[in-house]
Amino acid sequence: MNIGFIGLGNMGGPMAANLAAAGHVVTGFDMADVAIDGVTMAASGAEAATGADVVITMLPNGKILRAVADEILPAMTAGATLVDCSTVDVDSARAVADQAAAAGLLFVDAPVSGGVGGAAGGTLTFMAGGSAAAFANAEPLFAIMGQKAVHCGEAGAGQSAKICNNMILGVTMLATCEAFALADKLGLDRQKMFDVVSTSSGYSWSMNAYCPAPGVGPQSPADNDYKPGFAAELMLKDLRLSQQAAESADADTPMGELAQALYAQFVETEGGEGMDFSAMLPRFEKRSRS
Repeated sequence: MNIGFIGLGNMGGPMAANLAAAGHVVTGFDMADVAIDGVTMAASGAEAATGADVVITMLPNGKILRAVADEILPAMTAGATLVDCSTVDVDSARAVADQAAAAGLLFVDAPVSGGVGGAAGGTLTFMAGGSAAAFANAEPLFAIMGQKAVHCGEAGAGQSAKICNNMILGVTMLATCEAFALADKLGLDRQKMFDVVSTSSGYSWSMNAYCPAPGVGPQSPADNDYKPGFAAELMLKDLRLSQQAAESADADTPMGELAQALYAQFVETEGGEGMDFSAMLPRFEKRSRS
C-alpha cells in the first residue's frame, strides 16, 4: 500500500518503520525534524496524505487530531482510509469520523496498548472503532504493527475501550501500591505478599505482570528506578479522558474520579512527571494516614 503517516514520535516513528520494513511505501510527516528508516519525509501533512491508500495518525490529543483532519481530509483520495491511532476523547474521534464520511473516506479510531516497546517490537494491541469495511482495510497494517486488533464497534468504540481499560489499570495500580505500602507497615515481607496475592483473589495485571515493588515478580520499571514504562502523566491524560467521557455519558465513576485526582496531585505537585505510573508505591510509602 501507499501509506501516509503523520506523527512520528516515540510511538509513531517505530510503527512507520515497521510498515516500511514490511514493504509498504510510507510517506511521513512530523512537526519535529525526524528521520525514520524507510520512510520518505513530506513537507506537510497534506503532502503525506496525497495519493495514500491509508493515512495513519499518531497525535497528542483530540484538538490536534481535529486540526490535522481539517488539513489532510481534503487532500485524501475518495475511498481511502484514515486510521487514527492516537488516544483522544471519544467526541473528537466521532467528529472526525463524521467529517471523513462526508468527504467520501473511511475512518477507524484505533488507539493502542503496549507502549514504546510494543511499537518498536510490532507487538501492539489495537482497539478499533469504525465500519467493517474500514476495519478490513486497516487490519493488514495492524498485523504488521501489532499482535492483536479487536474491532470494538462503530466509530468511537476504540477510544471507549481504551479509556475504560486504562481507568481499570489506573485504579488497580493505585490499589496495588496502597496494599504494598500497608503490608510494609504491617511488617509483611513484600515477596510473601506477592506470593499470596499473585495466586489468589488479589491477582491483577498490575500485580502479576507489572509489580510496583522492586525485586518482586517479573522485571518492571520498579526495577529501573521507576523510569517509564508508561509515564504517570500519560496515565493522568487517560484518566482525564475517562472522566470527560463519564461526564458526557452521565456515568458514575467515583473510583476513576479519585484515581484522576491522585495522579494529578502526583504529577503536578509531587514531582511524579517523568516517572512510571507505578511510582505511586514510593509515594504511598512516605505518607502517613493523616
